[in-house]
Amino acid sequence: MTLDRSLILALALLQGSIAISGAEDAPGHSRHGTAFDSGLRQRPWRMEGIGHSHFPITTKVPEVQEWFDQGNTLLHSFWVEEAERSFRWCLKLDPECAMAYWGLARTGLNWSTRGPLDTPKLRRYLDFLNEAIRRQNTVSPRERMFIEAWAAAFTGAAKDRGKLLARELQRLVLKFPDDIEAKALFALFSIESGNALGTELVLRQVLEQEPDHPGAHHYRIHNWDGVAPEQGLLSCQRYGMVAPNVGHADHMPGHNYSKMGLWHEAARSMDTAARVELRYMNERLALPFEDENYPHNRNYLCYIQEQLGLEEAALQGARELLAAPRDPESNKDNNYGAFEQGMTALVRTLLKFERWDDVLFVSNSAAIPWRDLPSDKDLRAFAETLAFTGKGNLVNARSRLQDLKTSIRHQAEKAKEVGAPWAIGLRAAEGLLRAAEGDILDATRHLTEAAALEKSERDAGNYDDPPTHPWPVNRVLGDVYLNRGEHRLAIEAYQRALAQEPNEAFSLSGLARAHFGLGEREKAERFYGRLLYVWSGANPRLKWIKSIEALGLKATPVAETLVPERPYRPETLAQLGPINWEPYAAPRLSCLDVNGERVSLEDFRGSNVLLIFYLSDECVHCVEQLVAINARAADWSSENTVVLGVSSASPEKNKTSAKLGKLAMRQLSDHDHENARRFASYDDFEEMELHSTLLIDANGRVHWKRTGGKPFADLEFLLQSAKRMNRLAWNSTEGN
Repeated sequence: MTLDRSLILALALLQGSIAISGAEDAPGHSRHGTAFDSGLRQRPWRMEGIGHSHFPITTKVPEVQEWFDQGNTLLHSFWVEEAERSFRWCLKLDPECAMAYWGLARTGLNWSTRGPLDTPKLRRYLDFLNEAIRRQNTVSPRERMFIEAWAAAFTGAAKDRGKLLARELQRLVLKFPDDIEAKALFALFSIESGNALGTELVLRQVLEQEPDHPGAHHYRIHNWDGVAPEQGLLSCQRYGMVAPNVGHADHMPGHNYSKMGLWHEAARSMDTAARVELRYMNERLALPFEDENYPHNRNYLCYIQEQLGLEEAALQGARELLAAPRDPESNKDNNYGAFEQGMTALVRTLLKFERWDDVLFVSNSAAIPWRDLPSDKDLRAFAETLAFTGKGNLVNARSRLQDLKTSIRHQAEKAKEVGAPWAIGLRAAEGLLRAAEGDILDATRHLTEAAALEKSERDAGNYDDPPTHPWPVNRVLGDVYLNRGEHRLAIEAYQRALAQEPNEAFSLSGLARAHFGLGEREKAERFYGRLLYVWSGANPRLKWIKSIEALGLKATPVAETLVPERPYRPETLAQLGPINWEPYAAPRLSCLDVNGERVSLEDFRGSNVLLIFYLSDECVHCVEQLVAINARAADWSSENTVVLGVSSASPEKNKTSAKLGKLAMRQLSDHDHENARRFASYDDFEEMELHSTLLIDANGRVHWKRTGGKPFADLEFLLQSAKRMNRLAWNSTEGN
């Protein structure tokens, strides 16, 4: 070991006398420290359909190897939450297992980790890493090199942690050339090195020895994503088969399929991913704000459905995201969660399909739920500029565009520059408005500049995926040329749009009309046939189809794709689970009241339930929470909500409690924590009860919950959530 490496490890150990060793004594908090207060706190189960990988480790308990392999396999699919659960069980069985701590560190210190590490979210993973470093002398030289690699990257002053990890893992591969896991991880951290071919060659070595290695297939897709996606096609086709119960194993192929213009395959992948993810969420009592994959997956499916002409399906998906429950911690304004992605999908779809009235009207049920936030104000100004332009109200369009310019200018003065997305959007909106005003020269200049900037951003890898803008700018530039009768210029613009988004149907429609305008009927019918193939499930009354029919063109669907596709038919995927999120059915509640009478949720059917799992009347924070909730009794009653408090105290103790006995809410006894376990309000790792607060609707379904080391105290949020739950009035039959 070099002196520098020794200093790095020594510094890490010096900094490591931290939260893990200073355990919390407060009820509900982990006895092992704050690093263990977060994450899933229920025991794992042996998961099927996640693929397989084997990473030999040193442990005193043979069973630990099985759980470590499961956690490692899950990490190969970036399923960090479930991986953490498996690694924590390793520590339950073998508390001194260094590699279990290293596995826990990897759930947060990984390929996706960017920016400063000194944040509450990331500090816990540094704590785990320091515990692995403390125990590094108990493992083999090979295992120690893995720990040292992470220590070098995440406890020193490295600016490019990924590059440093790749270098450290390269050393490991050279020393242990038969180590498949080292090669897989080396490939992962080599992805952004600019040498996609070299990474591919390493992944091929892994797949030669383990053809179904989930990490190798996953990393190959990422490796070629945005570079040459067709090179990852074989892994796109295989990854979901290797890990059918991992939503991300179908989600990532959908990314690359969309970049190849394989829209039907992309939709099948993303739809499958959404159903698998929702099935897991319902089985494991997870809500949308607790699953980062859920909103991104659904937004991406909306985008692909837009490309397939499935306008109503995309709008439904967007509104589902908007209706999903929110959380005061998980849904902060800077967190691109379900609501934010729902807004993106809704506005993108309405603009793409030119539903101007839905953009402008604020009084109907389809109105966009704009918020009083700078980001919403800017997006609204952009959307309304396009809508007023589309409706021919150019005065209002110019006014709204000026509002957007003013806002962006003020932001630019603070940030010293205009962000690229708005630089593109401003030019595009200006160009479309200039075209409507008849100034074609300036219109095409603005649109050409926007398209060039868009291409530059994409070439640099700086683009949203899925896109936030409704179209490639070259597509609307083509529309402007086409409307002016400049057919050859329109064709050039549409072709550039297709180079950016292959088989983009709106450009195919424009090409059919432009070639017809030049008298090139055969070419026009060819593009019409391609449009009919891509939009085989679309509403035939969409204007991009009707405008071609009006020309008298005849065509049959024809695919021009890299490989044959399976048609996207959502009904054929229904056996995988639901596609639309709904509140899940609450677990069974069976408690005793203070008189020893059996109480269940069925007793309150027709009323909402605010269910509180608390520790005891000896917990000061629990008492504070219950007293505060009790003080709002009239508010809960006005929202048709009953309050139930559940603890492990006996009925007799609840009845005689001097602190809680006079509260209006019903106090229930949960013998041996049976109900707490069913409601995931029990820590299986440390065998202790947890604080939980749940909102359950009149049909017995969970709309919101919070579980952890301290009681939930934001009563105003709870009350507003109850109001929102009543307002949404989910239409679902009893028992669903």
